[in-house]
Amino acid sequence: MDQPTIPNSDAARDVAYLMHPYTNARRHEDLGPVVIERGDGVYVYDDQGKKYIEGLAGLWSVAVGFGEERLVNAATEQMRKLPFYHLFAHRSHSPAIQLSERLVSMTPDRLQKTFFTNSGSEANDTVIKIVRFYNNAIGRPEKKKIISRLRGYHGINVASGSLTGLPLNHADFDLPIDGILHVSCPHHYRQALDGESEEDFATRLAAELDERIVQEGPETVAAFIGEPVMGAGGVIVPPATYWQKIQDVCRKHDVLVIADEVITGFGRLGTPFGCDSFDIDPDIMVLSKQLSSSYQPLAAVLFTDEIYQAVADNTNRLGSFGHGYTAGGHPVATAVALENLNIIEERQLVGNAAELGPYMQKALRSFSDHPLVGEVRGTGLIGAVELVANKASKTPFEPKMQVGGFLGERAMEQGLIIRPLLDTIAFCPPLIINRQQIDDMIECFATALDQTAKHVETVT
Repeated sequence: MDQPTIPNSDAARDVAYLMHPYTNARRHEDLGPVVIERGDGVYVYDDQGKKYIEGLAGLWSVAVGFGEERLVNAATEQMRKLPFYHLFAHRSHSPAIQLSERLVSMTPDRLQKTFFTNSGSEANDTVIKIVRFYNNAIGRPEKKKIISRLRGYHGINVASGSLTGLPLNHADFDLPIDGILHVSCPHHYRQALDGESEEDFATRLAAELDERIVQEGPETVAAFIGEPVMGAGGVIVPPATYWQKIQDVCRKHDVLVIADEVITGFGRLGTPFGCDSFDIDPDIMVLSKQLSSSYQPLAAVLFTDEIYQAVADNTNRLGSFGHGYTAGGHPVATAVALENLNIIEERQLVGNAAELGPYMQKALRSFSDHPLVGEVRGTGLIGAVELVANKASKTPFEPKMQVGGFLGERAMEQGLIIRPLLDTIAFCPPLIINRQQIDDMIECFATALDQTAKHVETVT
């Protein structure tokens, strides 16, 4: 089977259109920045005093909302006590130790060890290096390839950006690097065959993965990485039985399962983690964003004791584990994360997402009959509305029309910040949102959608 490519040519317009992560209704050089000055709860305010509902939680990340004084105090207290220390040379500090223990206690049972970084991109770079180091340690130097998916998002660095399956993150950066492969995106609406059920679609994708591993040689394929629910690729909820079948293929070929929970972790789907929602049993898990509500840069890689012991033994043999970051596990960041997790637990924000997730999903699905709407999808407090030029044929708009960007600007005029992923409009509000605020968000979107429909009529 040939490697699925990430297309940029005119002939592949429809596919590239769907995978293009960023857009706006005007060229970026003609568009001045919106300067956000402050935040309060689910709202942010620009430098002109205009108030917005932050419908994407900043960047999929501010679980507890903006202006949370408990996090400000946690940072202040830690700055006074120990403003910085590192985790090199057998040194550590209390916030990092406590957070490691907390994460191990709340994630799937097999995940027993933690490594801190400053971002999800760094975390996934770290994953690639750990996978390589691990396989070298156990005498499998050829088992290094990692399989990701088209439209997946795993970061922006050279290695993590290669895992990402979006064309703009590769174009003219000479990515992906060798050893990173991509298989199909699990988007039933766009990728399923006519009449193909979700389960049959999942079976076909699992067979594709199996065939790809066999083609490459199982002795060369080290891991499969995926987001439980894809975020920046368009909020893609996997079809029924998908993760079960993908894991079966991975176990068959002794391929590690990596769950990228940067967006889905800490309650976004109405469960503690996306792994809980889809019965994923990962060998490695990546966490960031809602870990600290992005009040501080922080990410974590969790992995099994089996991986750790091999890495530790090889480290002893070499004399050092030659990887780490100056600010990885920073005391202020880890102290803020601990307090952030306290707030999530005390205010039962996972339960809030479980309760209000169906309410938001029902509200979004009320737009299904709108003439511009092709599909509404999502789960918990993350969702998306995909705009199309023709509902029956699912034909997308021409990219030059920038319909999603136009809608995004109209939404901002209404006081709502959402994210156009080209013509897929993403919603991911803070976990503290309430019913009235969801209603307000939906009302703003409805007005912007109708304004966009009128605009489309004038340009087509």
